[in-house]
Amino acid sequence: MTFLTTNIMKRHTKEPITLLWLLFLMTSLLLVYNPAHSSAATLGEESGGGVVFYIDASRKHGLIAARSDMKGHSPGFPEGFFTWEDAQVACKKFESCDYRDWFLPNKDQLNKLYLHRSALEQFPLSYSYYWSSSEDGAGHAWVEGFGLGFQVLNFKTNSNRVRAVRAF
Repeated sequence: MTFLTTNIMKRHTKEPITLLWLLFLMTSLLLVYNPAHSSAATLGEESGGGVVFYIDASRKHGLIAARSDMKGHSPGFPEGFFTWEDAQVACKKFESCDYRDWFLPNKDQLNKLYLHRSALEQFPLSYSYYWSSSEDGAGHAWVEGFGLGFQVLNFKTNSNRVRAVRAF
């Protein structure tokens, strides 16, 4: 790239405006070209305030899980356990590395988290049930058991663990 820039500069030194325009163009092209090749996410990579655990076929979009289960709890339950409604609120309020767009995953996203849980080796999930945002009627929502990996309906007033996610 230096050779090309040097040759362009030698040819156009008589016109300072042309030289500045060419330098601007070359710099702009480099800035646009380089991030497109270096920004591909990889599973298990710490990025966007958490850990990448899913990447779609385009390799441009995916999901990031928080590094740990949600802190806090619903009234009357032990640390780390939330009712479904409190889980939703906790995820919406969560912030990590200035990212504030976290949410409670739906049942398909939560299943992807279970299937790719090895990507979070440094930030493990519990062998417990985790809430999803997917509802089944007014009183039930889906949970995923991270011990055996199955999904079941649970009363929204019960308590389960929560792991916030965000999309990229």
